[in-house]
Amino acid sequence: MAKKPSAAGPTTAATMALTRAGVAFIQHAYTHDPAVTDFGTEAATALGIEAERVFKTLMVDTDAGLGIGIVPVSGMLDLKALAGALGGKKAAMADLAIAERKSGYVVGGISPFGQRTVLPTVLDDSALEFDTILVSGGRRGFDIELAPADLLAVTRGTAARIRRL
Repeated sequence: MAKKPSAAGPTTAATMALTRAGVAFIQHAYTHDPAVTDFGTEAATALGIEAERVFKTLMVDTDAGLGIGIVPVSGMLDLKALAGALGGKKAAMADLAIAERKSGYVVGGISPFGQRTVLPTVLDDSALEFDTILVSGGRRGFDIELAPADLLAVTRGTAARIRRL
């Protein structure tokens, strides 16, 4: 993997955060269809990568505060499991306007890196089965590939089972 962003995608807050952290990553740009709202599945299909390796970044509002859950696009977030991993008991998806304001990204392009407000982050433990995974690079039509351990290090996140089976 290249240490610096390549010409394969735009410079975003996410790519700048990873570059500052010295983390190796690969950029994957694709043409986003504005009619599509299942952003993660679109990315997996467009990039020809199995959906289990492409992860979506979701902001939740728990009784312990806001947090980030990162789960494979092939599955669903288990809100109760994420709440527990964040030290709470209950969770709901954060209001879209709050998610965009706190992250600095538009829904469908929320990256775990370079967010305006640093929030506690939990990565689904299924990511640890892969050498690399893909997450949003900060724009619709742009993903970043990196090692799960690097994602956890940069976000100061933890890994836990937060997907629904």
